[in-house]
Amino acid sequence: MLVEEGYTIPTPIQAQAIPPIDEDRDVLGTAQTGTGKTAAFALPLLTRIHEERRGCQPNSPLVLILSPTRELASQISESIKTYGRRTHVRQTAIFGGVGQGTQVQALRKGVHILVATPGRLQDLMSQGHVRLDRVEVLVLDEADQMCDMGFLPDLKRIVAKLPADRQSLFFSATMPPTVADFANSLLTDPVHISVAPQSTTTERVEQRVLMMPNTAKRDTLNRLLQDNNFSQVLVFVRTKRRADIVCRQLRQADVDADSIHGDKTQGMRTRALLQFRTGRIRVLVATDVAARGIDIDGISHVINYDMPTDPESYVHRIGRTGRAGAEGIAVTFCTPEDQADLRLIEKTIKMTLNKRAIPGSSIPAATDAASPAPQSGNAPAGGGSRRRGPAGPRRPEQRANQQRIAAEGGGSRPAGERRRESDRRNGGEQRRGGESRQAAGQRPAGERRPARPGHQAGSTGAGRGHQSQGESGRARRPAGEQRSEQSSGQGNQAGAPRRRRSRRPASPAAAQGGR
Repeated sequence: MLVEEGYTIPTPIQAQAIPPIDEDRDVLGTAQTGTGKTAAFALPLLTRIHEERRGCQPNSPLVLILSPTRELASQISESIKTYGRRTHVRQTAIFGGVGQGTQVQALRKGVHILVATPGRLQDLMSQGHVRLDRVEVLVLDEADQMCDMGFLPDLKRIVAKLPADRQSLFFSATMPPTVADFANSLLTDPVHISVAPQSTTTERVEQRVLMMPNTAKRDTLNRLLQDNNFSQVLVFVRTKRRADIVCRQLRQADVDADSIHGDKTQGMRTRALLQFRTGRIRVLVATDVAARGIDIDGISHVINYDMPTDPESYVHRIGRTGRAGAEGIAVTFCTPEDQADLRLIEKTIKMTLNKRAIPGSSIPAATDAASPAPQSGNAPAGGGSRRRGPAGPRRPEQRANQQRIAAEGGGSRPAGERRRESDRRNGGEQRRGGESRQAAGQRPAGERRPARPGHQAGSTGAGRGHQSQGESGRARRPAGEQRSEQSSGQGNQAGAPRRRRSRRPASPAAAQGGR
């Protein structure tokens, strides 16, 4: 069976992880996606359950696998189904964005392995559809992404419900201090495994940076896609609204494209991924959260239409191309406002990226990070120097909460939150609209007429939006300027130190597909 799936020689992560998992040891693995990580933990667990002829009980799994997004949960579940199709092992996946009826029915029939996102798992636990008292193995996949999305309190609450003598397998692409601290509280004498560090991804992928004003992004993207070498392209944007706008603009330019983000239903996201994987569409526009579960070989190019919010997101994005040793190309659009973020990325990956200004643009070589770059035509009234860019939360706690909502289906936002988000977006659209009106020689909406002779001028220059101190009335903030802070809750701490249950090591029959 494994030969049929193309498994003839184990990957480095599989060769290092399977033996300690068979020996019932905890594992702390650092590995990028596309390295065979799912098979590394799935094969020994399938073998163990099959050879021990373990039975299953309603609503009580033996193995719990947690992942940050529904796409990744679905992908893991499908892989386990493939690996274990010649065994008696039963498994299912539960995640948000879809009705829970089918998921509840599968749990009632009983499963050995449960793949879940934290939000949907807690929902079904609170309704009595899932019990964790029989869990013998906990697997956390993409743990760094779950923590970055604000799931850490949820994970701690889930861990507190698990038996103390379980086996824990912890996999993460990166290991920042928060993730490392959580891993230390979760694992007992773990075996440390490190495969494909970040430098491997950044060195393997050819990285280019195009310097341009924000208004040039659309035309630049269209020109790039006229090159047939851009055969399968993943375009990253910062917000859900931006994803829909860019997708619509590409379709208007006769480019086969679709978008995925947290507001799309699970059916729409699955259909878009299938069309992208099979080549029916050439371009997929995605947000960071929605793209986390994408596991598609052959992506020729990644385009960062919007600069990522942090260096870790940059590494994850460009890792969608150049998968499993293949080569790929990543192109990043950089506006004057993005240059501080670009310098931070270069510092983190320890590389100086190749930069080129697009024809017709005049972009400074560098911008002092302490002072935002000059803005043209849409600075906030009153002479403020707010950073302008695509709408999206810049504070970590705001970004984490919105990512968590998107990953779980986007349906549980508190009352009034959508209205505030809409206000912010509308404000951004009004500012961007001012740019297009200026380009056409029109006065931006809301700008005062030039002062009549004898009156004090109300602005320092057409389109700058600065108002004088003596002007009647107070300078009004653009719509959506106010921020609504969100706070992330603190969950319970992970369980107390535990002792390992003695269990017969499973024989290494994983290579034979559990036979």
